[in-house]
Amino acid sequence: MEPVWAIGLMTGTVLDGMVDIAMLRTDGEQIAEFGPWSLAPYPDEVRDLLSRTVEEAVRWDFNGAEPAIFAEAERALTQAQAMAVDGFLKEHGLNAAEIAAIGFHGQTVLHRPPAAGMQGQTRQLGDGERMARIIGTKVIYDFRSADVEAGGQGAPLAPIYHCALLDKIGAGPETAILNLGGVANITWRDGDRIAAFDTGPANAPINDWISRHGAGNMDIDGGLARSGRVDEERLALLLEHPYLRAPFPKSLDRHSFAAVMAEGLDLADGAALLTAFTAGAVGKALDLLPQRPSRLVVCGGGRKNPAMMDEIRRRARVEPVPADRLGLRGDAIEAECFAFLAMRSMRGLPISFPETTGVPYPMAGGRQALAGHVEAASA
Repeated sequence: MEPVWAIGLMTGTVLDGMVDIAMLRTDGEQIAEFGPWSLAPYPDEVRDLLSRTVEEAVRWDFNGAEPAIFAEAERALTQAQAMAVDGFLKEHGLNAAEIAAIGFHGQTVLHRPPAAGMQGQTRQLGDGERMARIIGTKVIYDFRSADVEAGGQGAPLAPIYHCALLDKIGAGPETAILNLGGVANITWRDGDRIAAFDTGPANAPINDWISRHGAGNMDIDGGLARSGRVDEERLALLLEHPYLRAPFPKSLDRHSFAAVMAEGLDLADGAALLTAFTAGAVGKALDLLPQRPSRLVVCGGGRKNPAMMDEIRRRARVEPVPADRLGLRGDAIEAECFAFLAMRSMRGLPISFPETTGVPYPMAGGRQALAGHVEAASA
């Protein structure tokens, strides 16, 4: 098929209060053109609601009826993201008829990988049907459920898009892509051979640590980590965690590695430890790959943290290169990914694979909501 324009939406587990919006012209196999992108802030009340919802989800832990707050949060985040898309289209002089589909990831509130013969579970909030009514175009959503129901991890889903990015920059097996969001994930490929998995935490435990101490929402420019001292003995023990040695495919929830790893340390030393742990976990992941890459193309918010990038260079023994230096858009890649996956879903192409999520065969995914009666964006 001829490439068409799609919009991707993403809000990560780091809960930074932003909606990532990106346009991509694609056929779901190759990237024809990058379109506009933006970061749209949630209203404060929606950000607070989502934080409370994630806390409730952790307490719920897939046991019993879902918390009532889920329905409230789903409506609020769908409404907020729909309004963000409406504003995005107006800002760029576009209308919904020019967009083939919206890839709407929604908000992950809890994710449990399969373990000990038990099927995994995952929960993303996002009402695709409502989004389609508000915007007036096709919406692809609920990308993970089919994979989990088939015995897969449900994550990561970005690898097939990462492969398209590696094609775009002409990279070979010496290069992998590392995303540093709330959780870190890596994609490596050599021809048709692919390996991808969550390496460990990235920004989530650091942000939680900073927030818990009333010092803001993140370690800006890695300043706190740089001013602290890494407890190397504690770090060595943390890096013995069995997840880091386990074969892939494998995935994590945002809370799998928590800020409690730094318990008992002061603010700066805790930030230093958590930053070093992210880097050390990346090094362990590189050792699992069929070929250890010498270069990492780094996307996600963590690439803006010089302390984290330096620690990856030193502890993982690899050269981390911000995606932006290679003509890619480090802040937009996750949203672009869901535009790409939306087109794959519409074409019935697989979005997850045995080598990425552990499904028994390459699988399509995502549910499709067709535009019908258009609601007002402020409804």
